[in-house]
Amino acid sequence: MQLDPLLQQLMQSLRCLPGVGAKTAQRMAFHLLERDRNGAFQLAECLAEAIDKVGHCSVCRTLSEADVCQVCSNPGRDSALLCVVETPADVIAVEQATGYRGLYFVLNGRLSPLDGMGPEEIGMDLLKARLQSGDVNELILATNPTVEGEATAHYISDLAKQSQVKVTRIAHGVPLGGELEYLDGGTLSHAFVGRTEL
Repeated sequence: MQLDPLLQQLMQSLRCLPGVGAKTAQRMAFHLLERDRNGAFQLAECLAEAIDKVGHCSVCRTLSEADVCQVCSNPGRDSALLCVVETPADVIAVEQATGYRGLYFVLNGRLSPLDGMGPEEIGMDLLKARLQSGDVNELILATNPTVEGEATAHYISDLAKQSQVKVTRIAHGVPLGGELEYLDGGTLSHAFVGRTEL
């Protein structure tokens, strides 16, 4: 049976979400249209507003409605500590699981030449300038323990050492191949406390 074009378009659009295949997209579309049209309108409005108003913090590059996010604008944070993570979701994971009171730098990716992700795409020029400013005493590498995450960590470590900044890496209580946003708080907290110098 051939579906109407708008229904097909809705299902195809839902497939942009991670982990959503054809069947899941179909179930979501039918649920929204059959059982929760008010929820669908609210979702559409909220999504449109978020796309319009949420950008990246000009200091750390995490997602933020303001030009400078709440963490970067908080005078109670330790500006001499800088934690490098891959995604805004990793910032939330660290904030929820640890007592970390420093600042962040969000790469919004990791070095992956095959995917077209080089140093420029993950903000290495901005990170280098921040390290050379003399404000950072310790750089904490909290990239994911994947092949690309480790390569990114080594690249950043070399960059930090050129600026004579102490470099530490979160401990490997985090399983290889794991993603920070999916770890339980205890594992992430233990890994953060046990970080070591590179």
